[in-house]
Amino acid sequence: MSFLYTEFICMPTRNCLRLHSTLLLLACILASWKTMAVPIADKSGWPDSTLQLNLFKPTDPISDPIVRSDTSSCVIPFTRAGNLILIKAHIDTLVGNFILDTGAPNLILNITYFRDYATTQHHDELQTGSTGTEATINRTLIKQFSLGTIHYSRVESDLINLGHLENSKGVKILGLIGVNLFKQCELIIDYEKSVIYLHHIKRKEATTYKNEQLKDESTYNTIPFDLRDNKIITFSEMAGKKLRFVVDCGAETNLLDSRLPDKIFEQVEISGRTLLLGTGNKKVEAITGILKGLQIANQEIAPLPIIITNMEKTCFSLNGCADGVLGYEFLSLQKIGFNFVTRKMYIWK
Repeated sequence: MSFLYTEFICMPTRNCLRLHSTLLLLACILASWKTMAVPIADKSGWPDSTLQLNLFKPTDPISDPIVRSDTSSCVIPFTRAGNLILIKAHIDTLVGNFILDTGAPNLILNITYFRDYATTQHHDELQTGSTGTEATINRTLIKQFSLGTIHYSRVESDLINLGHLENSKGVKILGLIGVNLFKQCELIIDYEKSVIYLHHIKRKEATTYKNEQLKDESTYNTIPFDLRDNKIITFSEMAGKKLRFVVDCGAETNLLDSRLPDKIFEQVEISGRTLLLGTGNKKVEAITGILKGLQIANQEIAPLPIIITNMEKTCFSLNGCADGVLGYEFLSLQKIGFNFVTRKMYIWK
């Protein structure tokens, strides 16, 4: 599969300074989508650095790892690289920074540090850059991966080059931690305290476990979610249309599909425009704005910065497509949690 390389360029208007804080798309969402590079506009209105958005479509499903834990619950501190969550983890004999990325279906490793690992090649998964060159996606098997007190064995992982991400963030990054490592867990992210509460839900407690933070039900809303291709999907309704959003803590901004009905965009306050430069010097214009009136279940969400672009390539392997992506600017508004066993999302008020 080939990947589209594009880049956002802020047009020289007074909106560029505002775009400096909103045009920060994640370097890797790793969903079943395309690849984009995103220059960040400086105060003069022109890009001063480039991020890459790698969106992969796995054709061969990766099996879930074997999970065990020293203690079921742990609290993991995190730091931030921009709006990305960095946590320390052990992988075989290495210890280093990993990005928590709920938009990634599985563990993704930076090939720079794992070149000596035995790999299998997947020729139908190709990554295309601005030069038009392609690279085959490689996969390897990790013996041991540890996050807090939780340990994983026989972890299948994709190997890609994350050098662009390290350069843009100025930090060494071993990889991305994706959803299939949490499918037996509850994950709560507290951006204010910069900690993650992680609990390994054993089979016997699957229907009975309840975190201490969830005892007062008046302090949060409970929202069901789906897992499709190991991506968190939540549902909303706007202007009489049901919308599907990918919830992605590895995305630094939010996206909305430009193919949605016009009445959806009546809820968007337009703030500027960007140019997307694709392969063959093809230019596509995208719109930035503020989305108002978004409601998930019975909770109304505060106005969100949004980029409107064609999301035609965001369809899942089973059926259906995503209508948008909810990233950092949504997640960081409140404490948020995910129980992957019961498929429930908790949004604190």
